[in-house]
Amino acid sequence: MNKKTLPAALGAALLAALAGCGPKPPEADLQNLTAAMNAYLAKKGDLCLGKTRWPIDVPQREAGTRARNALQMPVLERLGLVSASKATVKDDKEQEAGEIEVTRYALTEEGRKYFIDREPQGDFCAAHLTLDKVVGWEAPKDAKEPSEVVVTYTYRIDAAPWIGDAEVQRVFPMVDRVVRGAGTMQLKQSFRRTDTGWVPAQI
Repeated sequence: MNKKTLPAALGAALLAALAGCGPKPPEADLQNLTAAMNAYLAKKGDLCLGKTRWPIDVPQREAGTRARNALQMPVLERLGLVSASKATVKDDKEQEAGEIEVTRYALTEEGRKYFIDREPQGDFCAAHLTLDKVVGWEAPKDAKEPSEVVVTYTYRIDAAPWIGDAEVQRVFPMVDRVVRGAGTMQLKQSFRRTDTGWVPAQI
């Protein structure tokens, strides 16, 4: 071998060796995915009602109907979480109709305890989920990269005391289902691998 090429060959070998000694991407194993799930639920584990903008107006024409807010808001009022007042507003559905009467529901001091201000918008929330255990994981069928996995897990739940109210359970059936499923219901969350750990996959 030419002596002049020896340093270059050694340098290339050294760089290859150093590259091999660098940090390895995190494996898809129980420890790493449990850590990822804990981090995810710490930020995104709130179980909310989809009531992001307050006050909430319920038109008089919806009173007594099966409209969602017409059913749900009087229950929250009875529990002291919202207060009701009368107001007159422009009719969003029929502009030519002019103004209509509505029942305006606003959060009370007690209700504001359950409004979580977060990005991109806040929401009125009933419970917070934490990890019970990771049941398993697998690559999604439509994964664009092999570094994506879907984690199946069970959860524990810290629910607001008013969730136990029978009327709340009736008008918020999906919330009731999730609360009752603590420890047994299996949920799923997608993650993708980065150099520093597993992060929630973009949907």
